[in-house]
Amino acid sequence: MVNKIVIILFALLVAGANGEVMAQQKKKSVSKVSKQYAKYVKDKAQGKEKLAQKRSSDPATVTREQDSIDVEQPQDPMRAAYEKFKQQAKTDYENFRDKANKEYAEFMKQAWKEFHAMPPVPQPVEKEIPPVVIKEEEKKPIESNPLPIDEEIVTLPAPEPQPVPVAPIKEQPVEEEESVSFSVYGTNLKVRFSSDERFRLPDCSEQTLSEAWKRLSGKAYNNTIRDCLELRIMRQFSDWAYLKMLDSFSKACMGHGNEAVLLMAYIYCQSGYRMRLGVLDGQLYMLYGSQHVVFNKAYYIFDDDYYYIYNSDILSLKVCNITFPKEKALSLYVPMEQLFDYAPSDVRHLKAKRYPNMDVTSQVNKNLIAFCDEYPKSSIWDNFMTRWAMLANKPMEKEVKDKVYPQLQTFIKDLSQLEAMERLLNWTQTSLVYEYDDKLWGCDRPFFAEESLFYPYADCEDRSILLSRLVRDLLGLKTILIYYPGHLAMAVEFTEPVSGDYIMLDGRKFVVCDPTFINANVGMTMTGMDNANAKVILLE
Repeated sequence: MVNKIVIILFALLVAGANGEVMAQQKKKSVSKVSKQYAKYVKDKAQGKEKLAQKRSSDPATVTREQDSIDVEQPQDPMRAAYEKFKQQAKTDYENFRDKANKEYAEFMKQAWKEFHAMPPVPQPVEKEIPPVVIKEEEKKPIESNPLPIDEEIVTLPAPEPQPVPVAPIKEQPVEEEESVSFSVYGTNLKVRFSSDERFRLPDCSEQTLSEAWKRLSGKAYNNTIRDCLELRIMRQFSDWAYLKMLDSFSKACMGHGNEAVLLMAYIYCQSGYRMRLGVLDGQLYMLYGSQHVVFNKAYYIFDDDYYYIYNSDILSLKVCNITFPKEKALSLYVPMEQLFDYAPSDVRHLKAKRYPNMDVTSQVNKNLIAFCDEYPKSSIWDNFMTRWAMLANKPMEKEVKDKVYPQLQTFIKDLSQLEAMERLLNWTQTSLVYEYDDKLWGCDRPFFAEESLFYPYADCEDRSILLSRLVRDLLGLKTILIYYPGHLAMAVEFTEPVSGDYIMLDGRKFVVCDPTFINANVGMTMTGMDNANAKVILLE
């Protein structure tokens, strides 16, 4: 029977195929083949019974039982293409990863050089504009009014698929399996790792690290890597969550010394990520390559890419600057819900003042909040406004959708788009308490949407991010963020006639909805905003 585990095993099986295989496959891309087949299997699996809870939570069991899974063999061109691709990949790449690791280990004996970090990019600091409260008697009739907006429009590049191994990592049969249990962000996980796989580093010399890398490259660690990758898929972990998971796992296996750093770096590298090793005073460090500029953190540049020391800010290191084949930089996008174990927060009551019956009981996952708290604040293209788009584009967690969304839907059911938007807008304006970030955090700290439902205070950027997420999810309407120096608002593309201040983008009309202009209606721009200096931030 086809089920979800087929998708996982297939993804791992095809991981890492590259251009040479593509040529032999008449230039049909691995990404296209894998996505098409994964979609095929997923469609087939709709309505089928799910995996038992034990197997869903035990990746070691899932991997161990792969050969006994009963899968219906679809007799169609897609299946045939998949089988042909699978056999070709297995033949052409069986030894490619071994060769790459042997060459890497040899280079480790000589490719070390002193590097100095670049100074941190400071997180932008602006003087926040305080919220404005408007009284009913001060309101004027809502009229349609086009706003002159600066031509600069900020948009994010589309997220790329996560890195994959340079070549398929084959399952290794073992007589007796051992595993290590650990946790990341309150989520209990398990990965196969035997006591025989533990090792010691007597020092951090080039020769010692090279020999250790050769040992790690043996097939004994294959099952460990496969389990880690399966967890990344099953838990929908972003690149940052996966890196934190490898850190927790490696420390559970090897303690808190150099051995854990090397194990984390090896699995991270074999998973397809760009990394470098550095040494200072006998201490080993891992540097991760990033697509993003991380604020307030010193960085190194290798081959025009940013590198940051994991959990450290050392300004000078002896670094092994070796490129591993097909490596990809870490992305700080969070394109899917992070499936951490659920730890409910305290209940909050959030009530709209204009609609007093709109009293919403809110609870979020404290484990997700812990992830958000450690999530690096960053930008893309050196444009600090992209940070808000990254936060706003993260999907809302399932627990909020299950608990909070049904309550909100009862208050907007059967209403026009304008009426529903008025309720969501006033609820965001008046149920959340405003406070400045520097008083609470000592710096600017924009929230993911869930954080505004957890913490007692939220400023303009937090409210706009939350409201934009609610509007897209509950009303199905497109939204944008509007940046004024010192203030963040939002606007909505209604599909019904709605009056008010609006922005035209390529023939599309976005009506202003400002969650920090307290008691304001849809279409009202907050007092004192200079539209000539405003910029638009596009959202998914």
